[in-house]
Amino acid sequence: MTTTLNEPPDGLIGGYKGGNFVVRILMIVFSSIALYNAIELFILLFLTFQHYRGLYFWTLLLSVTLGVIPHTVGYILEFFALAPLWLGLTLSTIGFYFMVPGQSFVLYSRLHLVVQSRTVLRFVLWLIIIDAILLLIPTTVLTFATAYIRTVPYIRGYNVMERMQLAWFCAQEFAISGIYISETIKLLSLMPEKDRRRSRIMYELLAINFVIILLDVALLLVEYIGYYSLQTTLKPMVYSIKLKLEFGVLGKLVSLVQTQRSQPTSLEHEDYPGFVDPSQLTGDVTHAAPIESAGRRESRRGSELAHVGTQNSSFDEGYG
Repeated sequence: MTTTLNEPPDGLIGGYKGGNFVVRILMIVFSSIALYNAIELFILLFLTFQHYRGLYFWTLLLSVTLGVIPHTVGYILEFFALAPLWLGLTLSTIGFYFMVPGQSFVLYSRLHLVVQSRTVLRFVLWLIIIDAILLLIPTTVLTFATAYIRTVPYIRGYNVMERMQLAWFCAQEFAISGIYISETIKLLSLMPEKDRRRSRIMYELLAINFVIILLDVALLLVEYIGYYSLQTTLKPMVYSIKLKLEFGVLGKLVSLVQTQRSQPTSLEHEDYPGFVDPSQLTGDVTHAAPIESAGRRESRRGSELAHVGTQNSSFDEGYG
């Protein structure tokens, strides 16, 4: 546990030296859950997708294989002194690059399902890119400087930057999740009156996004309390859970935007949760091509809803 900003975090240099047995057990438990979730999601991806293409597929795959797994393994090697310090730091740093900004790219890759504004989509994309550049490069430099140079300015800089970076990325994810919640509620208001379907989808989407926000808040609390070792092993577990929840959100969004092409009772006989039911993913959600809608549109509401539906008419060629 870091007592002041002028001291290096416990575990960053020479392994975890704390004598708290409970903390060691929790570090192992968090890391094990993260690796289990990553492997499970990796298998689900290849069982669900028929064609391995699209921004959603690749961002999710890279977030798992080059994000969660190396980040977790790197900190295990680092905290328990199982390998040279440079190897643990390199693996954890590479993993962080793909895991944390990767989570935001996963959110962005399905944003077009509920947001029709090109301005909003471009804003979110550039926000993710600029934040990644501004936050990742200084943090990487300060991490290695703290580990090898070990002067007070570098140590203090790392402690400040590490906290600021985590808070900023969490705020970024809060903002994107907020867009989803807002736009999903708007989209549901355009649907024909199907009270049971509307309520079920809305509450499932809101619950999933609320859980994602709570996980980020928990991570921030552990970070700012000062439990560096727990925070760095809790982080990959939290992100692995969020990536699995993203899978669930996608299934619900696909079900939502295809409403007018489905039967009114299409959800009444659903037996599985969204993120373990591959049948809900029926197309390449990152390459939706709009087509002409049949008939004349009677109102502005009908036009907006039809546009959302036709954008996803190419789903059937991607997944099974």
